Amino acid sequence: MAETSYRRIILHNIDRLYMRLPGDLDEKLAARRFGDDFHFDAFGERCRIHPDGISLGGLEEDGPRGVVVSLYALHAACEPCRHDPPVSFRDLPGSAPYVGAFKNRTENVLMPFVEDISEARDRLMAGLCGEPAPEGILNTADFSLRLHPLPKVGLTYLFYMPDEDFPPSVTCLYSKNAHCFMPTDALADVGEYTSRRILELLGILIE
Repeated sequence: MAETSYRRIILHNIDRLYMRLPGDLDEKLAARRFGDDFHFDAFGERCRIHPDGISLGGLEEDGPRGVVVSLYALHAACEPCRHDPPVSFRDLPGSAPYVGAFKNRTENVLMPFVEDISEARDRLMAGLCGEPAPEGILNTADFSLRLHPLPKVGLTYLFYMPDEDFPPSVTCLYSKNAHCFMPTDALADVGEYTSRRILELLGILIE
């Protein structure tokens, strides 16, 4: 396999992880441990972290999602995911340089497909370890999805259907303590690749 720049980062992070492998890493990741391997769901696919890299869906992952998973492993913490109240990306520490890209790649990319997402919401929740957000979170949104792209990082998507006065709109919020498990730039990537996965499950491919 040709070594991409992403793969070099993944392997570097995996080497760092296994040099000082925490004895309770399975608990910190919310994963199942089999020897030196750790298994959990990531971006709706079976994920395996092992001493030689990361696999997703049974295939070695040498792209940006692998980098995100490796950072999740390096920053793993014992505390549980605390969803509520969810927070906006701009309220995460150090988010200012990434807000524009986050809005375009996580929220705006879904806007043309809000009606398709509404029709497929059960399939999307099944495919991304999700459930409807609690009623109090909805505010004025027409519908919501609470998804778990990583075991301890939750995203709450609020969707607004188009009407005669307003175009469709999407807001993505993070679990309250998401910043405890990953750096903010990696959390921006979690949002982007979760939205990409939503579109993949709808059969829509983007560059």
